Amino acid sequence: MGPLHDVKVIELASLAPAPFGCMILSDLGADVLRIERPEACGPDAVIPADPLARGRRSAGLNLKDAGGAELLLRLVERADVLVEGFRPGVAERLGFGPEVCLERNPRLVFARMTGWGQDGPLAQTAGHDIDYIAVSGVLHGIGRAGQRPVPPINLVGDFGGGGMLLAIGVLAALLERERSGLGQVVDAAMVDGSALLNSFLYGLLAGGLWEEERGTNLLDGGAPFYDTYETSDGGHVAVGALEPKFYGALLAGLGLDAAELPAQLDRSGWPVLRQRFTEAFGKRTRDEWAEIFSGSDACVAPVLTPTEAPRHPHNAARGTFLDGDVVQPAPAPRFGRAKPAIPRPPVRPGADTDAVLAGLGLPDEQIAQLRAAGTVG
Repeated sequence: MGPLHDVKVIELASLAPAPFGCMILSDLGADVLRIERPEACGPDAVIPADPLARGRRSAGLNLKDAGGAELLLRLVERADVLVEGFRPGVAERLGFGPEVCLERNPRLVFARMTGWGQDGPLAQTAGHDIDYIAVSGVLHGIGRAGQRPVPPINLVGDFGGGGMLLAIGVLAALLERERSGLGQVVDAAMVDGSALLNSFLYGLLAGGLWEEERGTNLLDGGAPFYDTYETSDGGHVAVGALEPKFYGALLAGLGLDAAELPAQLDRSGWPVLRQRFTEAFGKRTRDEWAEIFSGSDACVAPVLTPTEAPRHPHNAARGTFLDGDVVQPAPAPRFGRAKPAIPRPPVRPGADTDAVLAGLGLPDEQIAQLRAAGTVG
């Protein structure tokens, strides 16, 4: 059933962060209704292969049409959560901003997902993940020493600092509603969320344990015992041997004698350690090193491709991935009692429009008229 069973969520279709947050809510058992534009619906619409769209029902509404906006408000009256990813002010202009929705349903959690937030000098400016993490100070620290910053795909802004933070905000607002009886607005911004993910670094900066020059620190590839190395077959291994005990296991696996090497934390000796590690790892294949370090505490792991990861014995044993038409990560985290079901695959956009409108009490003739008018998909 999932811990969010009976929670009803309306998701206004958008890209990346909000769908990821709604995927999490759906994975945990919420009933998520995704509202699509009518032009994206119809018998010829393609069923998405995107895991971010899994587990939803789908209806098509023209939210630029007054009739479509009114249908949305009728759905809001029965919902627990509304998630939108427009620029600030767009929902208000279309007639379903927070004030209107909360008047129709005072218990509604109105969740807003943006890059810059609902206010501030950049609020109305376009941007993408790379821009938000640049301004939040995260991007600066990702990359090699002496080289330019490297975008970490769009994991930090869109997903970690965006959709994940959105889901946490929704859950917190739902919990608070149990005490107050009232809903509220959740302002989830990727610039805020990515900054939040960087909290640990600010502690290190304050303690004088972090240099702002990228690629020179303990956890950013500056330390030779916390980095990746190429193997003889062109693969790579990841090394995270921070603690002395783990570092000793690393040296043992590599066949290196600590007495012949600089001390682990002697930064002046790090170039020598890196050279020796590079030479050692280059003598065997990735999978040979994985076998050598298997079961040890050296904190050495093979760097797997997304295609390989589902087949790793640990991931396979835990069911970390779902194997269907599209291989994809399974819901997380795990629950001892309220266990979520396996997510349903994505549906064709607008597939549930008639059922959703019928649930509002609209007869078939009226639904047909709304479709002919372009109000619904």
